[in-house]
Amino acid sequence: MKLAIAIAFAAAALASTGAPAQSYPQKTVRVVVPYAPGGNTDFTARVIAAKLTDVFGQQIVVENRPGGGTNIGSELVAKAPADGYTLLMGGASNAINMSFYPKMPYDTLRDFAPVILCVKGANVLSVHPSLPAKNLQELIALAKTRPGQLNYASSGLGSSNMMAGELLKLMAGVNIVHVPYKGNSPALTDTIGGQVEMIFSGVPALLPHIKSGRLRAIAIGSLKRFPALPDVPTIDASGLKGYEATTWFGLMAPAKTPKDIVARLNSEFGRILVSTEVHDRFMNEGIEPIGGTPEQFGAFIRDEIDKYAKVVKATNLRAQ
Repeated sequence: MKLAIAIAFAAAALASTGAPAQSYPQKTVRVVVPYAPGGNTDFTARVIAAKLTDVFGQQIVVENRPGGGTNIGSELVAKAPADGYTLLMGGASNAINMSFYPKMPYDTLRDFAPVILCVKGANVLSVHPSLPAKNLQELIALAKTRPGQLNYASSGLGSSNMMAGELLKLMAGVNIVHVPYKGNSPALTDTIGGQVEMIFSGVPALLPHIKSGRLRAIAIGSLKRFPALPDVPTIDASGLKGYEATTWFGLMAPAKTPKDIVARLNSEFGRILVSTEVHDRFMNEGIEPIGGTPEQFGAFIRDEIDKYAKVVKATNLRAQ
């Protein structure tokens, strides 16, 4: 989304919500990241939190609560007091989990108040340099000669990284073993170390390792190339027509959080996202600032829940 459109979204949010809660916050605000430190969600939350601390004059603390396919951290926020002091940097898993898990400790639509869609990114398929495949077609051919012998790491069961991998397996007709981790950082560590052959992950976490040669980027899951990796082709253009696997992160609050607090958070996050410094930093790292109103984010979440429900059904994937 172009910067001008994002600015327009931020302006619309301000116009539609009226005066924000000027007295908020009066103490430390914690933003729960339901993954281990060092991943893409963590990166997004910490960049914005650092700026928000200056704006609010109160500490904005990022707290990592990994586990349970993001359900542990998400449930913590869903059941926290609806006062604006415990927030969630949610993501695609909060949509995926609604169909992936037969029993959920929360309902994404019922138990959260959408605040703002922060960023979107693309999952990149990367491999350890020891793997001989140099492009997607070579990788698919290799996987077909070694059914069940190759594996890929993801940030956890039900994650967008996992869905990216399973969609690839479905469309390419290959048998690659999924190895879930409790967060993107440990998954990345084992892939760099050669314990697993490949990984699906967002651009920010992979970029330095691709540039250093510790990982080889094969293809990207968006329908267009990313400026941060201009030489990496899309999976769609590499032979799997129609393949798309993106990820996103957005701020959520417990349901029944006062609307004026949601409005204040939305407007301040929106201002940060369209600031030149943050916008350019995110784009350089391979993630796209979005913004918009709480209502737009809510509609987006509903669409994501419907989309991933279809993927889960088509691949027959469900948590045990």
